Amino acid sequence: MISLNYRDQRPIYEQVKDGLRHLVVTGAIQTGDKLPSVRALAASLAINPNTIQRAYESLEAEGYLTSQPGKGSFAAPGKDVNAQRREELLRQFDRSAAELLFLGLSPDELARRVMAAGSVPAGVKEEKAQ
Repeated sequence: MISLNYRDQRPIYEQVKDGLRHLVVTGAIQTGDKLPSVRALAASLAINPNTIQRAYESLEAEGYLTSQPGKGSFAAPGKDVNAQRREELLRQFDRSAAELLFLGLSPDELARRVMAAGSVPAGVKEEKAQ
């Protein structure tokens, strides 16, 4: 599900947050799916539950998760992701696209990659089933 790299300079909670965000974005965790409890995920990753709680709270603030007291955390619909996060990602995309074009990638290839990103990659559904 999520792998941690202790040599990564990013804090563990950010690695957890990025890993969960990736699973939601790729469809491995679909809208409405229940996420593992804070304690269960912390135990499976062998880290402090406060680290998981911080990642969940951050993802909820960004709109990727919703929490229901007494029931747990669930993947939120993509339309709930906040506008600030969307703008940040668009700025990153614009910088990356400009550099890829500079490095010789054709606009058609860039467009094909964007279109391919819109479909669920092969293996994601199998990943979820495991």
